[in-house]
Amino acid sequence: MSKPKVAILGFGLLGRVAALMLMERYQLSIFEKDDAQANNSAGVLAAAMLAPLAESVICEADLAEDGLKAMALWPELLAKLSSPVFFQQAGTLVVAHQQDKGDLQSFSQRLKPLAGHHAHIADSRDISQLEPELAGRFHQGIFLPCEGQLDNLAFYRASFDTLQQQDVEFHFGQSVYCEQGQVNGEAFDWIIDCRGLGAKDEVSGLRGVRGEVARVYAPEVTLTRPVRLMHPRYPIYIAPKPNHEFVIGATEIESQDNGPITVRSTLELLSAAYTVHSGFSEGRVMSINSGLRPAFVDNRPNIEVKDNLIQINGLYRHGYLLAPFVVQQALSKGLL
Repeated sequence: MSKPKVAILGFGLLGRVAALMLMERYQLSIFEKDDAQANNSAGVLAAAMLAPLAESVICEADLAEDGLKAMALWPELLAKLSSPVFFQQAGTLVVAHQQDKGDLQSFSQRLKPLAGHHAHIADSRDISQLEPELAGRFHQGIFLPCEGQLDNLAFYRASFDTLQQQDVEFHFGQSVYCEQGQVNGEAFDWIIDCRGLGAKDEVSGLRGVRGEVARVYAPEVTLTRPVRLMHPRYPIYIAPKPNHEFVIGATEIESQDNGPITVRSTLELLSAAYTVHSGFSEGRVMSINSGLRPAFVDNRPNIEVKDNLIQINGLYRHGYLLAPFVVQQALSKGLL
């Protein structure tokens, strides 16, 4: 008996998560306008931090709660992969220099309590125990114990390899048109549209939000969990990946400019990282990238179902935090 046919439009983060959830029960065909390297995907640009408490400062409590649910789904999803992907849930350390104490206090006051998970005030001793290499550098901070992260580049590689082994059919370098339950003239039982900004001309109210990140190899730096630096102008995050690689970025820039990263942003990112740990001064810049993340005016994800078409879009800056839960909710409309 043949499996039902499902088309997945877009092979970014959402498309990969959907494909992994469906690969055992459906015959999948994936359509992607870019090549197999996916260098333009927002999921490649991301730091892949799973930070529901930290994000509760800027989003509604229910979205942060959904982030907790999604975090619990990641280990199950990663277990489907043919090769291991770095994943940890060791919390996030938020620090500030003495002159920025007010920004740290403001951040603390805006944190929302989530299902029994709370922030802990960290003094010099706490900071030195959590991150020994930051001992003496910071005297005030906040520890968010429930948070985590994964290695996004390893996830992209492993998900592609796994899906290839499952005989998924790939169509790279193809634009798509959907009409009467068909994709490019081929009929499918279900169509899942995960194109993000690739669907901007067809999805009302969708906009891009700019993100800028540097990936640095810094063998003189050892951090065991993501670190956020509070600052009035350029708050940054530093997410450690395997082999002394670090993703350094700013939280967001409200702009639809998709051009290369500016000199100013580059200098601010790297100099802020240096103030966290001087070992970054001898690091090697592996890449500096910018890109746009899809968002609606309310910065909430949206699921639309019409006939056999499921559209998932608008994860804003919460892609890795929310993806497994949002995709699971979307697929429950008829496929799961």
